[in-house]
Amino acid sequence: MLISAAYAQGTGTGIFDNQGALIQFLPLVLIFVVFYFLLIRPQQRKAKDHKTMLDALRRGDRVVTGGGIIGTVARVENPEEVTVDIADGVRVRVLRSTISSVLAKPDPAAAREAAKHREEARAKAETKD
Repeated sequence: MLISAAYAQGTGTGIFDNQGALIQFLPLVLIFVVFYFLLIRPQQRKAKDHKTMLDALRRGDRVVTGGGIIGTVARVENPEEVTVDIADGVRVRVLRSTISSVLAKPDPAAAREAAKHREEARAKAETKD
């Protein structure tokens, strides 16, 4: 009579037969849901926005590269590379994926207006001579 009956033991018919096992998995499910909404989903949205920004790069955009270099897009070489003016007469080919942000997009209407004013000023200067 040294061994007594173990009445606290379950029946052993299955893992999900009692609600205790289901309640034990509930915190793991809740942790995954929290991670999804706080970490995974925002990161996917940020990656999608960055890809959209890179696809919309055009000549004249002011950009910042991953190394912190600020320049103006001179030419889009191919889907992977762009040529960036970083100083007068200095052009650098960079990978499109290394561009971290676009500072300013040129306004085509404003550029036309500025060119028109320059032409008018040049014409006035020539007539005065």
